[in-house]
Amino acid sequence: MNKSAKEGRGHPADDGRGVIKVGMSSCGIAAGAGEVFEALTKEAKGRGLNLEIKKCGCVGSCYAEPLVEVRLPCLPTVLYSRVNKEIALRILDEHIVNKRLLNDLIIDLPMKR
Repeated sequence: MNKSAKEGRGHPADDGRGVIKVGMSSCGIAAGAGEVFEALTKEAKGRGLNLEIKKCGCVGSCYAEPLVEVRLPCLPTVLYSRVNKEIALRILDEHIVNKRLLNDLIIDLPMKR
């Protein structure tokens, strides 16, 4: 994750879309990140959600994989931990569509200083 994203200043896609990043390092893949990425991609496309879904590398929290970072123009950048297919769908329903954070799954919520 780049410095601006860690500090909560990462910006959604330049065209105004939200951005979801799935950690796809070896530890993430071993924990099921491929299945999470596939579920997010398929479901977002099926629903016609205006999102950019990307793969990213390690952020150093292997114990919490699979990790999913969500950035929307109207909410803080959030990093969710231990995401599986069911949680991925909750992220789409609650965070993306209804603009509500899933507080029980957040591992990092960068604060502006």
